[in-house]
Amino acid sequence: MTDLLQIAKREIKIGFRNPWSYSFLVLFSVFSLCLLLINSRNEVSGYSGVTGSMLSLILYLLPLMALFLGSFSLTAEKEEGSWQLLSTYPLGTLPFLVGKFAGLSIVLLTIVTFGYGLMGFIAVLLGITFELNTYLLFLAFSCGLVLLFLSVALFVGSLSRNRWQALTISVMLWFFLVIGWPAILIAVLGVLPYLWIKPLLTLLTLLNPAELVRLFVVIKLGGGSVLGPEYYRWVSWIREPGGSLAFVLVFITWIAGSIACVYWIWERRRSRG
Repeated sequence: MTDLLQIAKREIKIGFRNPWSYSFLVLFSVFSLCLLLINSRNEVSGYSGVTGSMLSLILYLLPLMALFLGSFSLTAEKEEGSWQLLSTYPLGTLPFLVGKFAGLSIVLLTIVTFGYGLMGFIAVLLGITFELNTYLLFLAFSCGLVLLFLSVALFVGSLSRNRWQALTISVMLWFFLVIGWPAILIAVLGVLPYLWIKPLLTLLTLLNPAELVRLFVVIKLGGGSVLGPEYYRWVSWIREPGGSLAFVLVFITWIAGSIACVYWIWERRRSRG
């Protein structure tokens, strides 16, 4: 436990010294405020044009931020020789990885919380109406998104030998999971028998962290009707009394599974030297 805390503290210090962190903080805050001011005459509540635009902005920016910071953190350990030094101490692979994840999570969640805090402050200052439930859902959506993609970023970092390789894989994954996902989904499902569509759609949604969190928030905002009949079971499931709890369990399982994969890769390379 002590080793885990030490790694987390070290990661927090490095994270807050990283200029990338502040670049993403400024970018996220500026674009959020611009969208808020453009729609300042309307109440920001439920699923609407403004909330849809804000969801898209968050979906484009935050996964990329988490992928870059997370994957670069692990590849830096290899390039700079820090891991070779740490591996000479009685430090387990799991405390090292969990400490990394915890420290980076604090850095990313601080960036997100600051951006939303600034948005809320400006909204109150200018008298812009922002429904509390919508505001909290956006905050939860952003936090969930960065945590899921941070676990993906650690997986990328464990596979990459250097920062350039991590950068290339991160951009490819971001494009595949966020930008190109609708087109890829339509192309794949369009050539399958009808009876296969719903089961495969469920499986693919569970494998895509961006789509998984987006569906949850859209349905919670009352926009389930825009998703189409293929997502009827998702809408029913999430709207149930225990839907939020079930989603949290899926969320935790997703992160735990990703870290388990990273642990297997890292431990295998460690044993081989």
